[in-house]
Order: sequence, then C-alpha cells, then structure tokens
Amino acid sequence: MSNILKDSNYKTWLVELKSTIQTSQVKAALAVNNQLIMLYWHLGQQIVQKQQTAKWGSGFIDQLSKDLRTEFPDMGGLSADNLRYCKAFFLFYSRQAISEQVVRKLNQKTKNQISEQPVRKNTGNKNKEPQILIFDIPWGHHILIIKKIKRLEVAIFYIKETIANNWSRSVLDYQITSNLYQRQGKAITNFKKTLPQPNSDLANALLKDPYNFEFIQLSKQSKELELEQKLVDNITRFLLELGKGFAYMGRQFLIKVGGRDFKTDLLFYHTKLKCYVILELKITEFEPEYIGKLNFYVTAVDKTVKDETDHPTIGILLCRSKNNIVVDFALHDVNKPMGVSEFTYTQLPGNIKKSLPTIKQFTEQLNQ
Repeated sequence: MSNILKDSNYKTWLVELKSTIQTSQVKAALAVNNQLIMLYWHLGQQIVQKQQTAKWGSGFIDQLSKDLRTEFPDMGGLSADNLRYCKAFFLFYSRQAISEQVVRKLNQKTKNQISEQPVRKNTGNKNKEPQILIFDIPWGHHILIIKKIKRLEVAIFYIKETIANNWSRSVLDYQITSNLYQRQGKAITNFKKTLPQPNSDLANALLKDPYNFEFIQLSKQSKELELEQKLVDNITRFLLELGKGFAYMGRQFLIKVGGRDFKTDLLFYHTKLKCYVILELKITEFEPEYIGKLNFYVTAVDKTVKDETDHPTIGILLCRSKNNIVVDFALHDVNKPMGVSEFTYTQLPGNIKKSLPTIKQFTEQLNQ
C-alpha cells in the first residue's frame, strides 16, 4: 500500500479522480436545485391559474398547504408562506417580460420541462434553445430578490452576478443593499480609447461609482494612510466590494525609478483582465494633478513590474468626491488606461475619534 502512495502516476490519477467526483457532486446539487425551482414555478403557476378561475375564497392557500403537508409530511417548502412566495415568483417573472432573450414562454410540455418556463439567456448559438437562467440559483436567493427588487432587468442583473461570482445569500443581500446595480460600470474612464476590445468593456464594467466602504469608520481629519490601512485591515470586505478577479498584491508597493523610491497606495492583479491594477486613494475632492501622479505610477509598473504576457496596467483613482466634467477634462488626452470614482464611508465625528484610545493604548490597558 505504501508503495502505491509513493507512485507519481497514482497520485496524479487520484487528483483527477477527486476532481471528477467533486464536479459530479456540484452537478448533482445543481440538478436538484434546478428541479426544485421548477417545482416551485409550477406550484406558483397552478395557484395563480386556480385563483383566477375557481372561487375558493381567501383561505385557499392555507388549506392547500395543510393538505399537501398531510400528504407529504417529510417534504419541506409546502408551508402557506412558501406557497405564497411560489405565487409571487411566478407572477414576477411571467408578467414582466422585457425581451425575447430574457423571458420566453413555452406552451408545449416536454418530458423534462414544465410549460411557460421563464427567464432564459441567449447562448449565442442560433441552433440551440437559450438555457434556463433563473433555475440556476437557490430558492432562498429568489425569495430575497422578490422581497427587495421591483424591476425584472434589475433582478436579472443580480441573478447573473450571483451565478458568475457564486454569491451566498448574505453576499447577494449585501450587494442589493449597497445598490450594486446602480453603481456598476458608472465610473468615468478613458478605457474605450486606451484598451482594446473586449478588455475595455470588461474593465469599464468592473468599476463602480461610488465604491461603498461603509464597513470602515473615518473622521474628516483622517489621512490617506489611515484609509489605506483600514481597507487592508478589512481586506475580505474590501475585495468583496472591488469584485471578483482582484488579487491583492500589497500596500505601499515599492517602485524604483531613476534611483529614487516611489510607492503606490495599493496594488492588485486582475485575473480576468490579466493586468496589474493600481489603486490610489484621495480623501479629498478630485484635483486634475492627481491624474499626473497616477499616470506616472501606471508607466512605472508597466516598465518595471509587468512582463510581456500581462496586458497594460490600469490606474484607478478613488476620491471622496469629484466633479465629473473636471474628471473628463483631466482624462481627455491621457493615453494610459485610467478611471476615477468616488467612495463612501461611515463618518465618525472628529471629537469622538479623538476621545477614543489608540490600539496601542487599548492593548496596554488590557494587559494591565
């Protein structure tokens, strides 16, 4: 047995086998979820149709829940509240069609499909049916979306982002609460003229305006280094706000140019764009001269850090506030890819901040 464990071929085969099993487990879980959401869609459809044609009174759903749970005592999801969510689920996605690619009603039943299946996405292949979209996220995510979202196009946005980023329900809740839909892709950039397609569209879609840093507290007297440190201290929340694909490389990243030392605020590598991303922080309103400094850092990283396989470095400037016209003028003739956004944070009154002990003081008092 020990000889087998030392065999490299066995080890390689074992890794491949584990990967196959894990993939199968994921597919099985998705298949179960898919069937469950289809069932809830069908239940919602039937409830709506019966309430339109039958005169069974306002207690119809409560009685239906009671009868179904009696018949299927070990099955969850048959409570009156959940049946009402099934109804709301069907109504939301079947009555708010915005395009043929988003909502398509099928009138024929097939062996594996329920009629009037909703919300489909185009696969890009005209010879194939668009694949089901809403059946690819858990039911708890749907309940959250139904409660908080009113417009179908917004719901579709969050469904797609959930699938692309594998969001948990709590992360989806955070993204909805922080109004990601309104912030995504709203930064002012020069990507269209400085990056090739499709990188320019992808880079632009990644940026937000404003960025939500409400998980940190700062006073008006705070400096950039304090903001930088707090973001690093909360790196998990920070990366969640930045979005999928950002790999943290370090703060105060050292770059040597002409025998002098220069330091960027924060440096990341984006795994989808295949490029370095410099993040410069300004706790004041945007000033045009900030672009000159960021342009220098982008050039320096391009010349001294990135290799031939990396795409051009991107610079992102985050300011406390900005005038969009001034930003647009500042970026007009810049030939390096850059974007400018605002950020928000929890503002702590200066007098309260001054009265609070520092981490060092608190530690000393705790040790005593």
